[in-house]
Amino acid sequence: MFEYLSEMFSYTFLRYALIVGVLVSLCAALLGVLLVLRRFSMIGDGLSHVGFGALSVAYALSAAPMAVAVPVVIAAAFLLLGLSENKKIKGDSAIAVVSSSALAIGVVANALAGGSATDLNGYLFGSILALEKSDVILSVILSVVVIVLFVLFKNRIFAVTFDAPFAGSAGVHVRFYNMLLALLIAITVVVGMQIVGSMLISSLIIFPALAAMQIAESFRGVILLSAVLSVVSFLVGLLCSLTLPAGAMIVLCNLAMLLVCTVIGKCIKKA
Repeated sequence: MFEYLSEMFSYTFLRYALIVGVLVSLCAALLGVLLVLRRFSMIGDGLSHVGFGALSVAYALSAAPMAVAVPVVIAAAFLLLGLSENKKIKGDSAIAVVSSSALAIGVVANALAGGSATDLNGYLFGSILALEKSDVILSVILSVVVIVLFVLFKNRIFAVTFDAPFAGSAGVHVRFYNMLLALLIAITVVVGMQIVGSMLISSLIIFPALAAMQIAESFRGVILLSAVLSVVSFLVGLLCSLTLPAGAMIVLCNLAMLLVCTVIGKCIKKA
């Protein structure tokens, strides 16, 4: 088994996939817990559609995909945050408007650029086994930034997530930390799209958090367990994806982990 794994990861593209995948899985797990607690899980899905539109436009203009997608998705995250605070446009409606519009723009841009089905599938369902060195470097930098900022400000973000009015009265700058959370989510979505694509990225964010909540009882326990489950699911999915789509296998492993944790959680409650 060890020899098989050693031979497998002797390939450069698999080492690239392993590095980026583990870091993004950690980012997605950490932020997913907060999004689930705030009942704002679908923002990942909405931002992934924006990312798809940005990547398609970048491809049509022959521009650097990540250089275009990152600022566009960050701007969309701030926009969704602002719209969610609008009494006339609720959060889920804002996500639907932005995501569907961005998806349509992406499809049209891809068609105008003469994009093939392969190009479109790469954006929609991920292409982690086709990462270039420049993609890996940028992804690692962005992922480390997300993890460091989360660790530094986790207590304040936690306070804003559970009770924003009380946090504000205690002197916490609620709007600033909401914007910081939106920024971290946007970065994670853009980088994560390379793993599972825009159609599946929300599952990478939501499934580990839901799975951890079935077993762990404390916030710290949920965070730690979610991170472990996310990384394990990614590794198993990657190992099973030699002849199957990597993104889809990673998501299915996350789904299997969620189902197993649900059963374990029910057994623990009955005991």
